[in-house]
Amino acid sequence: MITTHEEFIVDRKGNRKAVIVPFAEWQDILDALEELDDIQAYDEAKRQPSDPMSFEKAVLEIRQGIVE
Repeated sequence: MITTHEEFIVDRKGNRKAVIVPFAEWQDILDALEELDDIQAYDEAKRQPSDPMSFEKAVLEIRQGIVE
């Protein structure tokens, strides 16, 4: 879990309008979001049946930009 030390910007009525976090914590948040995105992409790929292919063929298709 990411520990944050956030500060809030509020309007005249005290409603929170924005948040400020230290830059290092922001980087941790972005890293966690990227990892979550990778996990979701993996889960989606596992839901779609596909025929196995060799590693060499997969690399070749990636390099050629082939997407089915």
